[in-house]
Amino acid sequence: MKIIKIISISVLLFSSINAQKNYKEDIFIQGIENMDEFIEFLSYPNDANYKDDIYKLIDFTENKFNSLDFKTTRLITETLPLLLAEREIDSDLKTILIYLHLDGQPIDVSKWNQDDPFSPVFKKKVKDNFEIFNWSDGKDYSFEELDKEDVRIFARSSSDAKGPVMMLIQAIRFMDSQKIKQKFNIKLIMDFEEEKSSPSLPFAVQKYKDKLKSDALLIFDGPQHESGLPTLNFGNRGISSITLKTYGPVVPQHSGHFGNYAPNPVFRMSNILSSMKDENGIVKIDGYYDGVELTDEIKEYLDAVPDDETNMKDKMQFKNPESVGNSYQESIQYPSLNVRGISSGWVGSESRTIVPSECIAEIDVRLVIETDGHRLHDLIKKHIESLGYMVIDKEPTKEMRLKYDKIVRFNSQVSYPAFRTDIKSKLGIWLRNIMVKTFGKEPVLKRTSGGSVPISPFVNTLNIPAVGVPTVNKDNNQHSPNENIKITNYINGIETFIGILSSEFN
Repeated sequence: MKIIKIISISVLLFSSINAQKNYKEDIFIQGIENMDEFIEFLSYPNDANYKDDIYKLIDFTENKFNSLDFKTTRLITETLPLLLAEREIDSDLKTILIYLHLDGQPIDVSKWNQDDPFSPVFKKKVKDNFEIFNWSDGKDYSFEELDKEDVRIFARSSSDAKGPVMMLIQAIRFMDSQKIKQKFNIKLIMDFEEEKSSPSLPFAVQKYKDKLKSDALLIFDGPQHESGLPTLNFGNRGISSITLKTYGPVVPQHSGHFGNYAPNPVFRMSNILSSMKDENGIVKIDGYYDGVELTDEIKEYLDAVPDDETNMKDKMQFKNPESVGNSYQESIQYPSLNVRGISSGWVGSESRTIVPSECIAEIDVRLVIETDGHRLHDLIKKHIESLGYMVIDKEPTKEMRLKYDKIVRFNSQVSYPAFRTDIKSKLGIWLRNIMVKTFGKEPVLKRTSGGSVPISPFVNTLNIPAVGVPTVNKDNNQHSPNENIKITNYINGIETFIGILSSEFN
């Protein structure tokens, strides 16, 4: 099926249902009137490293969904519980499972332009900066004025991903008040450790698979396409990690006395890392990209995504991208090999004239469904061995240090694999039609999103299709200081949920 045929089907559907009642203004009014509820939600700290904070957040969330006639259950895991919320309206109807996560990345308060990332602040865009905005004035703004002024809420997890949770709460409350019928049974699975790679999720899905049994899965995480168009993600890359450590002298040594004599672990690490990729960013390890094939049909979908790569490079301030694939969309169809951090010695005002004792490199490997994470890790390990290194998985003893010239410690973990659903699937077509019905625009169809969400355990264990429905603005600074959500994205997200929940799924 060609993309143009899909568009035609969607346009015909939109024409047939366009006469239905338009709730847009009512949705906007409720979203603005209940903004204090969102602010309260954002005020709960949610770093999963602090369990007491997470349990308070679980209590808050559980109470919210209980008040909306959901039956809630805490699914106990080895770490933090998952929260399951169910609202069954008819046992004869289909059931859709919705994945949400409520934890957020750790914060460095010194990097935020506000006193506390858990004390939400309203701001609007002024030239290239954001300035404090008096929300009491904003309550009288129209949707168009809020969009034009670019008014946002700045707070940790405003976009990633408490925002979608509150959108859903407001959508259900609106539907109940307007007596809009829910057209399928809902199960919500809420994760409080997603930012820690959901360590207990795969085992929990297997353990509780009967409770989670559903006909399809929707994921409300991640940003829309930068164009601001409705977006559907039909896949996400998986994630795995590797920690490498190289060794020099057993304790740091004076660089004047022992420079040129004691081996420097930073240079050894640099040699290892630089041997893995060429200057264009392509992994040189044999077999790394095996299995990935982009057919003409796949490229047609990739080319249809309206990326502005000139603008992307301008914002990130680099001249040329790496050469894995011929475009941004092509690049994320392949597994990545990314160095996300290096540590050795001291820098800045604390720098010292020493030969460091060790160098640590943290690596993440994003996975696609054609590539197995364990296989890629094994390829990387064998590559390092081919450079003459003794690869171990624990700290070397003195005997090992004296026996082997080059030693590297290698520890790895595959958190979860990738998933992908056919764009032409029944679930995909249903969602495309809903986006057209709700917004009058054909959505951006992304074959794969570059980010990772822990969805493959659901897809593989429950044997169901999954599609992501991102709702937040692309430039939301997720995982970074000054995370934010545009008010207009928040309102549109409520409308998105209403459009989906009120559409029959067969």
